[in-house]
Amino acid sequence: MIIQRTREEIELIRHSALIVSKTLGMLASEVKPGVTTLQLDKMAEEFIRDHGAEPGFLGMYDFPNSLCMSPNAQVVHGIPNNEPLKEGDVISIDCGAFKNGFYGDHAYTFGVGEIAPETQKLLDVTKESLYIGIREFKLGNRVGDVGFAIQQHAEKNGFGVVRELVGHGLGEKMHEDPEMPNYGKRGRGKKFIEGMVVAIEPMINAGTHRIKQLRDGWTILTADNKPSAHFEHDVALIDGKPELLSTFHYIYEALGIESNEEEEFRAQTINFHD
Repeated sequence: MIIQRTREEIELIRHSALIVSKTLGMLASEVKPGVTTLQLDKMAEEFIRDHGAEPGFLGMYDFPNSLCMSPNAQVVHGIPNNEPLKEGDVISIDCGAFKNGFYGDHAYTFGVGEIAPETQKLLDVTKESLYIGIREFKLGNRVGDVGFAIQQHAEKNGFGVVRELVGHGLGEKMHEDPEMPNYGKRGRGKKFIEGMVVAIEPMINAGTHRIKQLRDGWTILTADNKPSAHFEHDVALIDGKPELLSTFHYIYEALGIESNEEEEFRAQTINFHD
């Protein structure tokens, strides 16, 4: 069942989402050759707790850490470890926070130092597909409209769209209705309603869309061991249009990147320095 949120509930979800955004922004300047994913995980847990929240992933379904850290051919759900990142790696950092009864959950894929041009294209196209999908999250549309838009953009660029893992509704639980696949057909699936909140998260592979799982029971990899990218935003349907609750602003601020990609999805001004 899709839950219609009040404006007050949406603001609480936004608050949790922005804690995740700030966490990713803090990590952005720490993602460099030589650092381990376990070190980054410990930084994130401390940062989240310092902001009065609980790490959203820690202990969920018995996951052992605060971040899902998925480098290179790992798609999602990678477990932090003591292996140092290397120049040319890419790494998806997926983070969650729980505060005031609501979750925030979003992700960004970082390049470690200089990355190969073809890998940079994968990251660019995946992030583009995220916003293309968000644009279709509007009153009158359905789940399939978002998935179709994401799939079309990724596949026309020669990339594979993961089928088995999907976005989701978000609120008092990390995973709520509806499921939000990154593929689909226009006009199919559940209809969007005012006040709903979802996490839209394209997971796009450089090669095949097929995946495999490690024996740890968590880590998902591409079947052909080519790189994968993953970007995720939390989005509410307000006045019939998509409004971002999360932001990449803090990441871009840390990395010295100028971008106006989020402007069309902000119906109100957010003071990012609160």
